[in-house]
Amino acid sequence: MEQLEGFIEKSKEGLVCRLKKSLYGLRQAPRQWYKKFDSFMLENGFGRLEANHCVYIKRYDQGKYIILLLYLDDMLIVGQDKNKINRLKKYLGSKFAMKNLGPAQ
Repeated sequence: MEQLEGFIEKSKEGLVCRLKKSLYGLRQAPRQWYKKFDSFMLENGFGRLEANHCVYIKRYDQGKYIILLLYLDDMLIVGQDKNKINRLKKYLGSKFAMKNLGPAQ
């Protein structure tokens, strides 16, 4: 990475910019995205399956649950309570840029 034209200071021409977050397309970007999403899910009461760390589950009273499957930057959400699923999708949408593609086919 090089300094942008117009931002180069005299005697500091060899310096570069330090990124405070990952840029899309860089090798570490998917890992940074996963770490951010993982901490978000764990902070909101979801647990990770030991067999697959991209499967999150949250159990509710009366045996109900929500399961969220993460594949790259796609998600599949299943559960018995449609209201809880819609609340989760709305909350995820407030924290991450998302599109709802509707029911899985």
